Amino acid sequence: MTPIIGIDLGGTRIKGALFDVETGRLLDSDTVPTRDGETAVGDEPAFLEEARGLVESLEKAAGLQALRIGVSAPGLATRDATAIDYMPGRLEGLQGLNWAEALDRPGAVLNDAHAALMGEIWQGSARGLNDVVFLTLGTGVGGAVVSDGHLLRGHLGRAGHLGHVALDFRAEGDICGTPGSLEDLVGNHTVAARSAGRYGSTQELVEAVKNRDPDATEIWEESMRALAAGIASLINAFDPEAVLIGGGISDAWESMEAPLRRWMDRFEWRPGGFRVDIRRASLGAWAGVYGAAWFAWHKKDRAA
Repeated sequence: MTPIIGIDLGGTRIKGALFDVETGRLLDSDTVPTRDGETAVGDEPAFLEEARGLVESLEKAAGLQALRIGVSAPGLATRDATAIDYMPGRLEGLQGLNWAEALDRPGAVLNDAHAALMGEIWQGSARGLNDVVFLTLGTGVGGAVVSDGHLLRGHLGRAGHLGHVALDFRAEGDICGTPGSLEDLVGNHTVAARSAGRYGSTQELVEAVKNRDPDATEIWEESMRALAAGIASLINAFDPEAVLIGGGISDAWESMEAPLRRWMDRFEWRPGGFRVDIRRASLGAWAGVYGAAWFAWHKKDRAA
């Protein structure tokens, strides 16, 4: 048995799980509050105290000590995967925190979207695939890319911020300055603006679509058209076997799938008739935990 712990640091909750990575078996899992903004003894961030307690409880419940611990967190990870190097404005104390030292265990740290894709490849909807584009649709739009079996991290670790591709150069810039970004055209944070205040969230919009509201249907159709245009562009850039859709908006998959595939039929370049498979991610909010554990184990054999 090879016990490895994966931890996913979120804004409100920290999720953790202990795996036997050789078999992929989940041995135990739990969640604790993040306590963002609070400090613990010695002025350490309270989330670190909670993470330590989570590790201890997982190991105690299983009667095992983890050999390595992987951490999934928002922000850009360092090249050596020891810390989050850049995450301004959130989770004070996260930037520069060396998790291996803090948890007194070897391991690795990676961006949460990167971790989620690695989790899906290990035990989710992308299992066994070597070329995958992953989009997380929620408040904003994030993502990750695996090409020829390798996670693309980029020079600064920002590879995979797929929501910040431009679809309309005449539009206003998003939070990264990208005009007409996929994130602004699809993300939950702009639903009110895109619907002239009629709907406050994607969930409200989708409920109206299910009730055959013509205005909601038109807005949703435009959202799916934008998503398809973005996906078609990413397919041309990365040539994946599959595109994986995750995040909270993917809960509306039954309302997404048909219009999305219809627009993909129009936009996707299909050499030799090859159609890229569009799939819904299957691990949900726990994908980052799976990916963090997998990455922590495999990093020992790889360069950062």
